Amino acid sequence: FLIFATGLFLLSACNSVKAPEAILPIPEAKQVEWQKMETYAFVHFGLNTFNDREWGYGDSDPKTFNPAKLDCEQWVKTFVESGMKGVILTAKHHDGFCLWPSAYTGHSVKNSPYKDGQGDIVREFADACRAEGMKMGLYLSPWDRNRADYGKPEYIEYYRNQLRELLTGYGDVFEVWFDGANGGDGWYGGANETRTIDRNTYYDWPGTGQVVRELQPGAVMFSDGGPDVRWVGNEKGFAGETNWSLLKRADFAPGAADREALNAGQEDGTHWLPAEVDVSIRPGWYYHEAEDSLVRTVPQLLDIYYASVGRNASMLLNVPPDKTGRIPAVDSLRLMEFARALAAEFSKDLAADARVSASNVRGHSGRYGAMRVTDGDTATYWATDDDVRNASLTVMFDQPTVFNRLLVQEYIPLGQRVRKFRVEALTADGWRTLAEETTIGYKRILRLPTVTAKEVRLTVEEAKACPLISNLQLFCAPDVPASSGGTVAALPAAVPSGNAVL
Repeated sequence: FLIFATGLFLLSACNSVKAPEAILPIPEAKQVEWQKMETYAFVHFGLNTFNDREWGYGDSDPKTFNPAKLDCEQWVKTFVESGMKGVILTAKHHDGFCLWPSAYTGHSVKNSPYKDGQGDIVREFADACRAEGMKMGLYLSPWDRNRADYGKPEYIEYYRNQLRELLTGYGDVFEVWFDGANGGDGWYGGANETRTIDRNTYYDWPGTGQVVRELQPGAVMFSDGGPDVRWVGNEKGFAGETNWSLLKRADFAPGAADREALNAGQEDGTHWLPAEVDVSIRPGWYYHEAEDSLVRTVPQLLDIYYASVGRNASMLLNVPPDKTGRIPAVDSLRLMEFARALAAEFSKDLAADARVSASNVRGHSGRYGAMRVTDGDTATYWATDDDVRNASLTVMFDQPTVFNRLLVQEYIPLGQRVRKFRVEALTADGWRTLAEETTIGYKRILRLPTVTAKEVRLTVEEAKACPLISNLQLFCAPDVPASSGGTVAALPAAVPSGNAVL
């Protein structure tokens, strides 16, 4: 009876420990689910593909668009096999050409030779995503270099009508992509002139966003200022080493933003706005035969992965179909090689079977104990008492163990907290500092020197509130040759798809 009563007392004590308070701002559930996707694809395809352009002027003839072997299933299956969780299609780029038979313009597939004008590539794309269980996203360029009424109030009605077509006719959408290329020179129905708009007011973004909220409430919206997902400030493939999922949203608008702030986020941000890293597998965003030899290497793609997903962001990788309407063989092969390389990097979690201790546990409760970081469940977490902002987790191996990667995650439904952390290893020569870093967020992955250690210690040195760590993993990745000195910044800059102002 005494043992039973003691057990009840301990259970009651664990349940009575108050859960940590949220540190605002916090993410919506759909933002958390979006970030769990981590890697997904972008597809730029249209008149530019057939006219060897990046930014079409708006004057290309729809009759030049005729993909003889278009196969959206091939696209989607390629992305599924490479481990991606979704794909975003450029339904309309800046040239105004629509990949669906829009009722509001003739500048679309309905006036092309493709299927004698009876084709609907957005429909084929949506059907392929549904068949493969792939999440579907859509990009509708706010700028339209074909429309005679661009820059006038009536264009906004046209734009929203097209948005309604896309968001009601093709199924669930996980992300709606708005960029910052708004205004400049164009064909504009034959005017051939430059048009300037007020980026902050012309589109009435709150009103346009409301269309998305009404028709696709589960979708996140991307732009320089969100409202749900932010641009990372470059198209070279990297988020800041310090990367807060927070931003002062009112200070940002598509095409008018502080790139440094977008890259690092803002610790005192008013809204939860995590970063998306958009980058192309080629120098350009559309297919160009001359770039077949310039597809990014596996080491370069790994660099991008560690500088995006590994820095509390997502990785949106553009892979453009060629003139036949298929993903080129070289791009497809590279994706498969990249997927195999990622699997090798994270093949065995060395911390899973190790013992873990903590310098402080919230209320001495097992509910918040150190073992929560290795239980395989990111819905549980280690937490400290409210007044403890400096605390450590120690992973202890039975035998000296070789490792060179560390993956750590915060429990973001209650906010992003960690400002600064350190990683140390107990080697044969004593404790050795391997890394001193700043933010963690949803996920931080560190490439570390290869060491043999009996213990590994992660110390949160500064935090906005008591730290909440949901996952800690250690790996020993094989040697992969570094690209261009091993830094993403050294990679060739991709031609902008629309965010950058040229």
